[in-house]
Amino acid sequence: MGWGLEASLLCGIALSTTSMAVVYAVMLEYGFNKTDFGKGILGACFVNDLVTVIALGLIFAPFTYRTILFIAVTILLIFTLRPMTDFIVKRFAYKTAAIRAKWVLFILLSMGVLALWSGSEPVLPAYVFGMILAKTMEEDGHFVRRLRTLTIGFLTPLYFLRAGALVSIPALIAMPSIFLALFGSKVVTKIFGLYPAIHRFREDTKEKWYYTLLMSTGLTFGTISALYGLTHDIITKEQYSFIVGAVIASAVIPTLIANRYFLPSHLLEAPILDDQAPDEKDITNKL
Repeated sequence: MGWGLEASLLCGIALSTTSMAVVYAVMLEYGFNKTDFGKGILGACFVNDLVTVIALGLIFAPFTYRTILFIAVTILLIFTLRPMTDFIVKRFAYKTAAIRAKWVLFILLSMGVLALWSGSEPVLPAYVFGMILAKTMEEDGHFVRRLRTLTIGFLTPLYFLRAGALVSIPALIAMPSIFLALFGSKVVTKIFGLYPAIHRFREDTKEKWYYTLLMSTGLTFGTISALYGLTHDIITKEQYSFIVGAVIASAVIPTLIANRYFLPSHLLEAPILDDQAPDEKDITNKL
């Protein structure tokens, strides 16, 4: 299509992602997150997107003293963040001021600013610290649900409004063949790469295709990669529009097909809605 090397590399990175947002929402909605099958999909998505962000940083981020400082602070927090968080939870967890939520947001926003200053991608520290704090967060299901409400209800829409506002609809209408080529290449290469591997450890046909199609989706990290390329002048606004259009289509179409024709209903349990789920401490007190 006449794209340069850097634009092509960034496009490949953006289309290699799997939509953690879509898969996470689907797993929660149907209750798959409580099954080994759903946990396997979520784990694969996590690894896929983490490696994508690392690749984005290694290929495009400049390596300067700022990068060294960012890496040093990240390594320091890897060893100290959980003890500090545990202390805050024990002292202030159930106060009216919601110190836990403020602490998590403070760390994420501070490291995001530091990552931007160093020329890296601010979502990388969020993934790393998510892994570090996973054990601490899972001890309080009510707090996790509150963070989910804050993220999905407030922060996520703001991001997608910004990302979508930069899409050029005239460019998509003028050259739909590029959009179709990118969308087709993303989904087809994902399927050919995933199905043979999934076929080795899943026997049920619906399970295999459901796993494959959900892993073929893309949304959050695809748009993050495209937005990174646009803001750093790696791709043009037209190229950004084609990439984001293909990413959004890959989030919708494979998900609809998977849920309509390949939903492994034999694995399903009735999901408990967030506002119906009891807190673990309440259950303990009742027992």
